Amino acid sequence: MGLDVTIQSISVDQIESIFVLDRLCFGGLWSIDSYRRELTNENSHFLGISVDKNLEPETSGIIGFGCFWAILDEAHITLLGIHPQYQRQGLGQLLLGALLDRAREIEMARATLEVRDSNHGAIRLYEKFRFETVGRRKKYYQDTGEDGVIMWRGGLQHPNFTLLVDK
Repeated sequence: MGLDVTIQSISVDQIESIFVLDRLCFGGLWSIDSYRRELTNENSHFLGISVDKNLEPETSGIIGFGCFWAILDEAHITLLGIHPQYQRQGLGQLLLGALLDRAREIEMARATLEVRDSNHGAIRLYEKFRFETVGRRKKYYQDTGEDGVIMWRGGLQHPNFTLLVDK
């Protein structure tokens, strides 16, 4: 990877950075008010990847973020995005691992998510973490009409759980 990164919880005072990153990664998925609600919701768990902004002045320091909702005993991953300039360096894998670690810490039993049918890179990433396709949401994404692929991973609390990924 080569970058010296830090993964930590994201706070409301970082909302502007997250909002800008949302535009770069997702084209404006959520509004700033949506992020504010999520960042103050006790069931939402936001993590960010940051680099020293003195070394990377073109960023605000935050180059990626992810979120899951804790619903009963399930971590529903809602967001996982890495600044386009930093993609394909293993940061998505690092962030997904951190999200699953956090889910385990708060005793979630499984994780689920939806991903665009065309997002082959993300699907491969989730499959590395042994997520399985369990269904489809037809025409789930309104902007393109493409399907959402529903993926699921169980066993987060199993004694032999490992974040070792499939190659």
